[in-house]
Amino acid sequence: MTGIPASIDATQALLAGADYVADRGLAATIFLALKMQRPLFLEGEAGVGKTEIAKVLATSLGRPLIRLQCYEGLDIHSAVYEWNVQRQMIEIRLAEAEGRKSSEGLGQDIYSERFLIRRPLLKALQASATGAPPVLLIDELDRTDEPFEAYLLEVLSDFQVTIPELGTIRAAQPPIVIITSNRTREIHDAVKRRCLYYWVDYPDAARELEILRRKAPEASATLTREVVAFVQRLRQADLFKLPGVAETIDWTRALLALDALALDPQTINDTLGVLLKYQDDIARVQGSEAARILQEVRARVAQAA
Repeated sequence: MTGIPASIDATQALLAGADYVADRGLAATIFLALKMQRPLFLEGEAGVGKTEIAKVLATSLGRPLIRLQCYEGLDIHSAVYEWNVQRQMIEIRLAEAEGRKSSEGLGQDIYSERFLIRRPLLKALQASATGAPPVLLIDELDRTDEPFEAYLLEVLSDFQVTIPELGTIRAAQPPIVIITSNRTREIHDAVKRRCLYYWVDYPDAARELEILRRKAPEASATLTREVVAFVQRLRQADLFKLPGVAETIDWTRALLALDALALDPQTINDTLGVLLKYQDDIARVQGSEAARILQEVRARVAQAA
């Protein structure tokens, strides 16, 4: 297990050691969240690397990663705990058959921890009792309903949950909490107030170039520069869904699978489905528009060289 980094520079180096290229503002926010033991709320477009931060921190710090993938209709039973009803029913029938316990004693027994099924939030709070606090990733919180946000307030402010039959369960040490949102809806201010906040934006060309050099080192220098310039140009276009860093990496790997050493109009048209995820966007870029953007890209790359 690695200790918490001692400075912003050390945090940036920790992330870089796992091939995550972070700007100083992001590294500073992560450092403060770790230092102050506060949840970190990361907001931004899909594919810009929010979820990856939790994975990198877990790997780099030697902590287990506990992930709660959010979705519409997520409730306490799926996120925190539920009772093992089948085991409880078996216990009741056995006790009745053997006449072992009174109804009051049986009620206390079947609502003990051995009948408790722990879900991600409860696992994260109890994990620190037996080892280092884990990294708890609450991914895509904007997909959940507002009542679940309200329940989260107790977890985020006091690192505890209340189970009526057992009482309040507190974390021996707070987990490292990373919350992500793609901003498909606004998250309540009460949740954000309990966190440190950072907007993860699309990287500039220099940072995206460094990301590709780390994630797809086998790509030629020409291909890497052209891919980054092409994607950066697409992000200026009026598209329904702009390509994220994840799409840039996937596209580069797809081009490598085709043994491409540089971009050409035909290869771009053949692989746009890796980069863009909506047919209207593909139709807008495909053909003459892709060729025109490629000409711009080549001119820009040649000028920079």
